[in-house]
Amino acid sequence: MARIRKRRMMNQINVVPYIDVTLVLLVIFMVTAPMTNPGVVDLPKVGQALKQAGAPMVITIRENSKIELDNKTLERDQLLFEVKNELKKTPDRALVIAADKNVKYEQVISLMDSLKAYKVGLLLKPAN
Repeated sequence: MARIRKRRMMNQINVVPYIDVTLVLLVIFMVTAPMTNPGVVDLPKVGQALKQAGAPMVITIRENSKIELDNKTLERDQLLFEVKNELKKTPDRALVIAADKNVKYEQVISLMDSLKAYKVGLLLKPAN
């Protein structure tokens, strides 16, 4: 008589098929990734429509902390009043701040914060 042997339960997981599938997926992604076309953004061209209508208003901060608007020395409150009145007349006029390189950064940021209701830019000298 043949004895029937009981099979023991296996208490381990066979991970070899999972590793095989993972490696196949990795190879597929490595091969197809360079072939995909990344999103290309079609940027608008700069043309005549973006040119300024007139000369910008230039606010100058001198090294001695004097503030000038179009070469007129003004106090901060006077400056804000003048800018507001001028931009009411011509709302599309640009507003730029030209500060001496020795002026503290804090003064420039403080002035920009005061003018935050308007679009303000910084006037820079291009490097040669």
